Amino acid sequence: MSTIEHPPGSASHSPTGEQWLEVQASPEFQDLRHRLRRFVFPLTAFFLLWYALYVLLGAFATDFMGTKVWGDINIGLILGLLQFVTTFVITGLYVRFANRDLDPRATAIREKMESEISA
Repeated sequence: MSTIEHPPGSASHSPTGEQWLEVQASPEFQDLRHRLRRFVFPLTAFFLLWYALYVLLGAFATDFMGTKVWGDINIGLILGLLQFVTTFVITGLYVRFANRDLDPRATAIREKMESEISA
């Protein structure tokens, strides 16, 4: 048995489809899924609205977007660069949230499932 197929500490038997469905229906899994969705959906909506605003301003408010702020740097360039900043901030927030809230719960679910399989 290779360590690629069965890493150290993993269950030696694969769960059945019925066991996967039981885990998926468990309150712990439902809580995990609810927490993920409660975090991801609002941030996704925020970013899509923010991006749509940027595109709409670029298309319909060209004078505003072309307003010089400093030298050749205009509002459009600043807002465009803020799109990248927003992406990195959202990524950092998600990583922190996943490490703090999701990963411990997912690990507990996996360990419970593995202990039931090996028993």
